[in-house]
Amino acid sequence: MSDTRYPDPSVIEALRADLSAAGYTADAVRGAWGPVADTATGHGLLGPARRALAGRTDPLAVLCRTLFLGDAAPRADVDAALPTARADGLVALDLARIDGEVVTPTALLRPQDFADAGGTGGWWIASDLDEAALGGALPTGHVLGIGGASLTLAGLQLDTPARRVLDLGTGCGIQALRARRIAPEVVATDVSERALRFTLLNARLNDLTGIEVRHGSLFEPVAGEEFDRVVSNPPFVITPRVAGVPEYEYRDAGFAGDDLVAAFVSGVGGVLAPGGTAQLLGNWEYRDGQDGLDRVRTWVAASSHPLDAWIVEREQLDPLAYAELWVRDGGTTPGSAEYERLIDAWLTDFAARGVTAVGFGYLLLRRTPIGMPPLVRYERVAQPVAGSLGPHLGAALAAWDRLGLLDDTALAESTAIVAEDVTEARHHRPGAEEPSVIELHQGGAFARVLDVDPALAALVGACDGDLPLGVLIDAIGDLLDVDAGALRADLLPRVRELLFTGFLRLA
Repeated sequence: MSDTRYPDPSVIEALRADLSAAGYTADAVRGAWGPVADTATGHGLLGPARRALAGRTDPLAVLCRTLFLGDAAPRADVDAALPTARADGLVALDLARIDGEVVTPTALLRPQDFADAGGTGGWWIASDLDEAALGGALPTGHVLGIGGASLTLAGLQLDTPARRVLDLGTGCGIQALRARRIAPEVVATDVSERALRFTLLNARLNDLTGIEVRHGSLFEPVAGEEFDRVVSNPPFVITPRVAGVPEYEYRDAGFAGDDLVAAFVSGVGGVLAPGGTAQLLGNWEYRDGQDGLDRVRTWVAASSHPLDAWIVEREQLDPLAYAELWVRDGGTTPGSAEYERLIDAWLTDFAARGVTAVGFGYLLLRRTPIGMPPLVRYERVAQPVAGSLGPHLGAALAAWDRLGLLDDTALAESTAIVAEDVTEARHHRPGAEEPSVIELHQGGAFARVLDVDPALAALVGACDGDLPLGVLIDAIGDLLDVDAGALRADLLPRVRELLFTGFLRLA
């Protein structure tokens, strides 16, 4: 895609300067209409925000109405809010059209905060008008803005440095912008030329170089190349392949069932450098008693290169709930004849393949480093998780690699420290002296809660980085009057698990 598809860069520079001068930031927008209206806009309800801005013609209010909510505005107000770029600049960038003296947005341009290991900041992100702004169903070529899934994947991205990153299915480019903070070279691909245009605009508007866009499906645009990191929020939604069912580019790649995620998992090893990682969100089907995670295992096994796999299923939906979720997402009104027709198409499609449930979750894959034991971890984690998981995932991979170099003798000679977010809870039966349940609670990461026995609880409690693990285990064995060798054999594998999951860290 050629850069010549954009006008003189001075138009983008002028818009950037005007947005900055107007103070068009996420905090300012929230302050302009207040917390209730801000929550309502997140639910697609624009009335409270419109009422809060009523009568205001200052630059921030005008930009909130036109660029955030997608409402038309007098040309004079827009020209005053954007004194350098003016309304003509929005038209030049395909963000608006002018009808007489009225400026009508054709896209949204919203501020978005970010925070990662490199610090905090804000971007402006352009995307197509959403369902609330359109007042109806989305067009099938819609380019989605920043939603819950894109924020989830952004928070999952590893924050360790990389040289080259591939953002497959870039959409509006949010993952590419995030990746550019840890890598000098980012390649963003998509089957939608319109999505690539938004990605380029967003990169330039935020003064980011080093992001290249390419058109094509899956790995075709980068065949023969290798990347240190691949990130993807692919169009993984399972959609019936029958006439009359809308195929939205942002969520549906034209594959049957969960074949898109299967193709990604089995093929990504071919573009990963040795030790390179891939992260994506995905759906997988449960078919006639076959576990969905077992399906993912077969995809990993089909890779042409050995892959580490850490797959975390976050939820399962039955066929009806899944169908209702995505029919509503397309803007079809529940209870309508069209709604019933589409639901029936989904259920018929699922029945034809014997689908009993659909899983959703996070996939972390890595081209297994030479000489290292493979990471094979498939789990279900349903509890709420707060904050970004990227740092935790990176630390877990580093712990796995370090543990791979330590046999049990070397591990017993190592010292460990309890993570700062770990607490212990003991539950007693009324009148009982000893606890019936001991739990370790993780405040961050995946917020895991582990039932532990007194020996492991004592070991974790003693891990302050002072004495080696073996010495601590021997002392606990003496205290509990159990064989030290047997206790080591029991506790050391569980210590490895605690080190990987972040309850402990090696000193």
